[in-house]
Formats: sequence, structure tokens, C-alpha cells
Amino acid sequence: MLRTTASRVLDDNDRDEVLALLDTDPVGNVFVASRVRSVGLNPARLGGQMWGFGPRGGLISVCYAGANLVPVNAGTDAVYAFADRARKQGRRCSSIVGPADAVRLLWERLEPYWGSARAIRWAQPVMVATEPSPVSPDPLVRRVRPEEFDVLLPACVAMFTEEVGVSPDAGDGGALYRSRVAELIRIGRSYARIEGGRVVFKAEVGAVTPQVCQIQGVWVHPDLRGRGHSVTGMAAVINHALDYFAPVVSLYVNDYNAPARAAYRRAGFVEVGTFMSVLF
Repeated sequence: MLRTTASRVLDDNDRDEVLALLDTDPVGNVFVASRVRSVGLNPARLGGQMWGFGPRGGLISVCYAGANLVPVNAGTDAVYAFADRARKQGRRCSSIVGPADAVRLLWERLEPYWGSARAIRWAQPVMVATEPSPVSPDPLVRRVRPEEFDVLLPACVAMFTEEVGVSPDAGDGGALYRSRVAELIRIGRSYARIEGGRVVFKAEVGAVTPQVCQIQGVWVHPDLRGRGHSVTGMAAVINHALDYFAPVVSLYVNDYNAPARAAYRRAGFVEVGTFMSVLF
């Protein structure tokens, strides 16, 4: 077994070094980087801890330990250190997500202590678009207005339940999820085509840094699938995101979701890496 050096809990004094590390892979690290840029490393604001591997001034890897456990730039020694801390702390996250190699090794170390996962997504291609979509965008896809929250929310719940396998209403009755949906609408990062009080297509820009923004929550009404709404809808979101948020638009998708992967490729995305997710 490799020698394991202990990880440490980082604070705002480490912010610049953490951001420099995150910027070495702006696409893969967009979620964690967006959190750190927004609120820093104080656990009360971050919604969890940031664990570091390596001394101050020589930081090698970090791991965001909040609602998700997200390893960053984590080789074997770093993964072992993060697994040690996570094992001793006990599971507090709803998922482990990140680069496939690191997540796979982290889960191998934690599964004997944490027990079985509810679901494992072994391969999730990471995709990016850096140019306007080659497809004509759907002109009816637009930012969702605050007064349309009640129209959008059922589509968001349906998407989450379909994707994750459980309802976001579990636990706190959905209060936190509703708050997040409302916040994305308020800050202009929720997009949809709404016709007759029904959501046809929707997507959100969930994480934003100066380099990259990440699309999440892509959904087409089940009665309207197979008609190209995902392609033209994504084209509209790509173009708007490039204009307003960042020069690179990213997302990740389950490898078995062949229709979605094909739609994203048609809309202008290319695959650049692989994530893995362990869901509890």
C-alpha cells in the first residue's frame, strides 16, 4: 500500500492557491471553481469543507466535501488521503462525482465502510462547445421569468427524478431544490421553451467561471421527444451562454444515453473527458 499523507482542511488563506490549481482544468473543475470564486473557502459559506493534499505553497490536490464529494487533480496518494478523511467523518454527501479514475479509486476505498450505492454511473462523457452552434437555434427558447416559477418547477422535478432516480422532494420536502430553481431563474440562468403553460424544453446554466460555464438539467417533455427540440434548444442555450457567460460551454452526460449524446453532438458539443458519479 502506498504511504498516505494526511489531508487538511483549507481556509480562505488558501484561496488563491486553490483557484490556481482549479484553473489547470477549467472544464473539469468548473463546479468547484464556481463555488470557490463565489463564496471562498469558509465552510459556513462554502456549504462544506475543502480538503487539501500537499503543504501550503505546494498544494497538489483538493477535494470539495459538501453535498457532493468532488476530487480535483487527485492521484493515488491524494485519493487515499481524502478517503481516510471521508471514512473517519462518515458519509455526509449525496454523491461522489468527478474524473472517472479518481472517483473509481475513491469509491473502492469507501465502499467497504459506506455500504452500497443507490446507483453508479461509471462513465459520463464530458462535452464542450466553443463556437456558436452549427444548428439553427430554437427562437422560442428564452430565459425563464420569475413569474413562471410554478410552470417550470414540475419540469425540473420530473427531470431530477428521471435523471437521479429519486424525487428532489425527499428529505426536506423539496425546499432546498425549489430555492435553487428560483435562484437560477432570478439570476437569468434558466432557459426554456414554454407553450400554453407547458414546458417543451428546458436547461439551466448551473455553474459559471470566467473560463467555462456548465449546462445542467436538460429536459424535453416526454410527449414531445424525438422531434428535435433537444438539438435546437441546446443550440439556443449554447449561443446565449457563449455570448453572456463564458467562452467554453460544458456539460456531462451518461454514456448509455445515446439519444442525448447524439443530440449534443449535433448541437455542437465534442467529448473531451469522462466523469463518474456514485449516487446515494
